[in-house]
Amino acid sequence: MEEKLKIRTDLILLALVALDVLLSGTALLFPSFWFRLFHGAAYVDPQALLKRTGAVWVAFTLLQFLALVRWKKQPYWLVLIAGVRLTEIFSDWTYLAFCSSITVSGWIGLLVSPPANLFFAWILIRTWKQVTASERVA
Repeated sequence: MEEKLKIRTDLILLALVALDVLLSGTALLFPSFWFRLFHGAAYVDPQALLKRTGAVWVAFTLLQFLALVRWKKQPYWLVLIAGVRLTEIFSDWTYLAFCSSITVSGWIGLLVSPPANLFFAWILIRTWKQVTASERVA
């Protein structure tokens, strides 16, 4: 396997882990800050949907960390993480469309997230194809 491919894939997975640590940590530990940053509003979440979402991001973090550690020996982890990223492609635009208030930073984050998730999923699937094709040839 090409060294550049390994480094690029490790960096992508590491960045996704870092992103989801930040998202989940903020949602779970600092929900008032989240609401100010995204909505410019007081934290009101009687059904704890933000914390539920934070817990989902904890799962993303764990899976992406496992992929980071295991993908070179078990390349199917790349496809699994692509699937994880694809689960979010509709949620942020839906959130953006229906939330009652949004800040500029919230609007930018929610607008960029779905295409970014689609892009990372595509990269990971492409990498999986390259790795498994080279294994079949070898």
